Amino acid sequence: MTTHPHEALIFDCDGVLVDSEAIHVAVEIELLTEMGLAYEWETYLSRFVGLGVPEFHAALAEDYAALGQGPFPEDFGPRLHDRAWPRIEAELTALPGAAALAVWFDGPVAVASSSITPKLRRKLTLTGLINTFEPHIYSADQVARGKPAPDLFLFAAKQISADPATCLVIEDSVNGVKAARAAGMTAFGFTGGGHADAGLGERLVAAGAALSFQSHDAIAAHLFPA
Repeated sequence: MTTHPHEALIFDCDGVLVDSEAIHVAVEIELLTEMGLAYEWETYLSRFVGLGVPEFHAALAEDYAALGQGPFPEDFGPRLHDRAWPRIEAELTALPGAAALAVWFDGPVAVASSSITPKLRRKLTLTGLINTFEPHIYSADQVARGKPAPDLFLFAAKQISADPATCLVIEDSVNGVKAARAAGMTAFGFTGGGHADAGLGERLVAAGAALSFQSHDAIAAHLFPA
């Protein structure tokens, strides 16, 4: 029996279903610092986490151009991949309670991630989550614009035949929350990932999240009170 107004549930992946953002952000900041682009952790989380790959690279290229050191390195993506993926393969875990929340939810469920499709599917496979969400696993490479644009969430809603106004999105990034709100959806902030700093929940609410939660169990308790 439905005890909440949400008819469909859409999860971000990185930092929501799998604890990958802690790895990605650490590797990204390390590589960018070597290139002369130094960012504070909080600033980096707010500006870049959750962006689609083209949007992420474009934003970095803009900052790099300001350094006056020539064009942004074309091999940045491959270099990042070569550093991050051995750690992803060795260290990646599912975030506790994510699969249970997806199963408990009494409506269609989907994943909508900025990760490109092969990497998204690999992360869900590594953590044993892929069968929980198959076939509704959607990537920013399937739409024209990545987050913070609403395209990906609207695409996911269409695939599961859900009215955007009835969709609940669980997001760990400011850009993801902005995308959900731009799509006309309700967003819950999630701060249970290893990358989350003390102020992340407040920043997610400031970006438009209705509420912020530190665990999937807390979201489940809110949606399905005993």
